[in-house]
Amino acid sequence: MSRIPVLSTKDAGLFTKLAYRFARRRCGAIPEPFAVVAHHGGLLAAYAVHEMAVEKASRALPANVREIAVYRVAVRVGCSWCVDFGTMLQKHQGLDIDRLKHIDDYATSPHFSRPERLAIAYADAVTATPVSVTDEQVAELEREFGRKGALELTYQIALENSRSRTNSALGIVDQGFTSGEACRVPLPGLA
Repeated sequence: MSRIPVLSTKDAGLFTKLAYRFARRRCGAIPEPFAVVAHHGGLLAAYAVHEMAVEKASRALPANVREIAVYRVAVRVGCSWCVDFGTMLQKHQGLDIDRLKHIDDYATSPHFSRPERLAIAYADAVTATPVSVTDEQVAELEREFGRKGALELTYQIALENSRSRTNSALGIVDQGFTSGEACRVPLPGLA
């Protein structure tokens, strides 16, 4: 159970009920981070708009590169909710989720392509404390993915650091998204 409880549908205002309906229709369940932040209507609105805008804008990178970098951040930070949700997203995009068990050996594993290895190494460098990104690393990313791709990768990694650290701080743990065929796991207390 998270450190701040989810806001139940019965306790939610009209805007939050509409947001919950949208989230439930889109995901099959209300993601717990969304239901926790719902206690602050302004942040809920900002969160929802930002996530949709970032999703729409993120078109420069191949999905496999973007998703493996985001997944790596979740693993490094230790956010079980983000690992669970990220695995489900990769599964729904038709990506190979069995290879995720080899993520720690990405540098030598045949399960990852060169572009994926570059993205994972960059995710590690951005997520490190202090950040350990080098000029050479960014130049290589720009050669591989173009300027927009390098910027998109940086933004996605930084955003996942924010998500993962927020969820970890609030004690939000995996919700069971990868245990079923689709994202159809009901969140207790939100019916």
